[in-house]
Amino acid sequence: ALLANAAINSVAIVTRHDTHARFVAQALQAGKHVFVEKPLAIDQFGLEAVRAAYDAAQSRAPQVGPQVMVGFNRRFSSQVQKMKELLGPVKEPKSFIMTMNAGAIPANHWTQDNAVGGGRIIGEACHFIDLMRFLAGCPIVSVQARRMGDAPGVAITEDKASITLGFEDGSFGSI
Repeated sequence: ALLANAAINSVAIVTRHDTHARFVAQALQAGKHVFVEKPLAIDQFGLEAVRAAYDAAQSRAPQVGPQVMVGFNRRFSSQVQKMKELLGPVKEPKSFIMTMNAGAIPANHWTQDNAVGGGRIIGEACHFIDLMRFLAGCPIVSVQARRMGDAPGVAITEDKASITLGFEDGSFGSI
């Protein structure tokens, strides 16, 4: 009923991660603008469904087609805005290092379930991938990642990783 209501032109998707792609695609098919909490999708199939729905919505209304905004919020903080301003005049490649220690999440928490939450890397590291891309100011052209290896007594190793991004301008960064 919400998507069929012509008086509503925008929706916010703030549900568990495994529903994001499906709900975004449905909203786009209904011609609604969408704000979706991160992540946009937890797998390639969800991402492809959103892309197909977005492309179809744009072809139906190319002048003012529905827009999608993902809830990446780090880039909007005043400190990051200042960093971006200071990096503006720097034309040569940059090197970024971002270290996170967000604390432990229990193994039985829904975000740790790959089918529901996508795991912590997809659910949270995406913020810092977006932030680094924002600061670099150009597209990501390469990705290398390694999760922590299995270890006796360590229940969760999927939420600990090192990610290296390469950018079109020659910049690189580690998360």
